[in-house]
Amino acid sequence: MSNATPPGWYPDSAAPGTDRWWDGTAWTAHTRPNTPAPQQPVPPPYASGGSGGGRGVRTLAIATAALVVVGAAVTGAVLLGGDDGGKESKSSGPTRSAPLPTATATADGDGPATDPTLLVDQLNGITLPIPDGWEKPESTVDKSLTMRTAESYACPGDSSAFCYHGTVTTRTASETDLTSAEALAEQDITTAADKAYEENIVGDRIHGGITSHEQLRSASVSVAGRTGYEVRWRVHTAKGPGGYVQSLVFPSTVGSESPVIVRYAFDAGPGGPPLSLMDTLTRAIRPIDDSETGGGVGSSVAP
Repeated sequence: MSNATPPGWYPDSAAPGTDRWWDGTAWTAHTRPNTPAPQQPVPPPYASGGSGGGRGVRTLAIATAALVVVGAAVTGAVLLGGDDGGKESKSSGPTRSAPLPTATATADGDGPATDPTLLVDQLNGITLPIPDGWEKPESTVDKSLTMRTAESYACPGDSSAFCYHGTVTTRTASETDLTSAEALAEQDITTAADKAYEENIVGDRIHGGITSHEQLRSASVSVAGRTGYEVRWRVHTAKGPGGYVQSLVFPSTVGSESPVIVRYAFDAGPGGPPLSLMDTLTRAIRPIDDSETGGGVGSSVAP
C-alpha cells in the first residue's frame, strides 16, 4: 500500500479557514474557504419506563458522549497523521505523509498568504509582487503558480486560443540531477522558451513556433539573499513579434533549500511589458517571513 498523500483539499496552515489543493506531489495555487465536515447527529438517549429509568438515561447519555469524544479523537489522529511522539495512526486507507505549508500569517489574517498584491509560493517560501495591471488566476492548465497580464488577446498563430503579453511562473526544480543554479538555468531556458512560444501545454503552436533566438544575458544574480543565476533569450517566432524569456534559478528559502525556478515570458513589441520589469521583479522576490518588507509590496511595482 502506498504512503503517498492522495490529491485533495487540505487545511492551509498559513491561511486559517482556507483549504489548499495538494496535487499528489506538491501544493498548488488553488485555494478555497474551509468547509468543515458536518457533525453527525447524536440520537436522543433511550428513555425506559420503571424506577431505574432516570439512572439508565444518565448512563446511556454519558456512554454516548464518551463514544463521540473517542470518535472525534480517532478522526483527528488520522487527519493529523499521528500524535506528538511522531507515530502515525493505522488505517485501512492511505495516510498523510506530505508536509503542510510552513508559512505563517498574522493573527488578523493580513499576512502574505492573504495579501492580494502578492504571489505567494508556499512550497518554496517566497513571494513576488504582482505588478499593476496583472492578475493571479484562480486556475491554470499548468500546475505552476502563475501571475500574468490581466488582458488577453487572440494568439497570432491560433486565433481561437488566448495569449497573454506577460507571464511569470514559479516551480520547484525536479527530475534533474543538476544542483548548480547556473547549470539548471542554462538547461531550463530551452524549456521555458518552448512552453511560451513553441507549443503550449496542450500542443498548440499559438505563435507559429520558434524560428530563432539570441542569448541576451547569462549571469549570477542575488535573489532573496541567496546567490542564483539567470539566463535570458530573445525569441523570434513564425507569427507575431516573438518575445523574451528568462529562467531564474536560486535556492529555496525553506526546507532543504531545493532549487526554485522562476520563468518569465514577455511578448516583444508595443503590447509586451517593458523588459526592465524582469529585473524589477527579481529584485523584489522576498522570503515569506521577511518581517522588514512583509514579503514585498505589489502595488508599488508598475509594468
